Amino acid sequence: MRNPNSSAIITMRETKQDFYFNRTTVLSLSISRPEVILVNNPRAQLLINRRYYTQANSFYRMASTTMYRQAVRFYRESIRNGFPFHPFEAVMNYDITFNKDCHLSSYYDRYQYTGGAHGSTIRASDTFSLKTGRRLPLSHFFRSGFNYRGFLLGQIIKQADLNMQSQPIYFENYRELIVQYFNPASYFLSPEGINIYYQQYEIAPYASGIIVFTIPYGGAFRNPSC
Repeated sequence: MRNPNSSAIITMRETKQDFYFNRTTVLSLSISRPEVILVNNPRAQLLINRRYYTQANSFYRMASTTMYRQAVRFYRESIRNGFPFHPFEAVMNYDITFNKDCHLSSYYDRYQYTGGAHGSTIRASDTFSLKTGRRLPLSHFFRSGFNYRGFLLGQIIKQADLNMQSQPIYFENYRELIVQYFNPASYFLSPEGINIYYQQYEIAPYASGIIVFTIPYGGAFRNPSC
């Protein structure tokens, strides 16, 4: 019989709000977060939804207080100096990348525009066991004692070398930066493998965006399964 919790039922909760000062929109906020349903597993469901809610609520509070105050100050300065004012933006979107075999993996991008030429995006991610609702570290997917960091860095640098041969999208010292900015929390699962990502500016210019390397399952990996 199929495990009813081998995957989660997911709906997206949307929050959109404009913040005003002097009848002018100074900040636009948009949040889209997942809400999961796990049949016969209310505890795991609660833990996962609490994580998603806490993340989204934290972003909302930051935008509605800190960013809003910054936007009002920037608006006042713009009016006083006769400069055009561009409303601030705060956007948080989730992407479900893996939802099967008793595992749920996702990432969210937090985009903030506070004036200037362009905004900035920061990515974070979570991978959950649908049995327990607990977050799983990257090390969970490798056998105990295995040097997964060295293995992954080797695979990433190999991919980066190939990419640079066809299109030089990274900084010149990308190999050193790949090692320097490797973060075991910066990963998510997909059907193709484990994905390791680097934030904007860490190993490549802004135009290259967030860089993702996919390492296929097999060999040293413990594949996600129930």
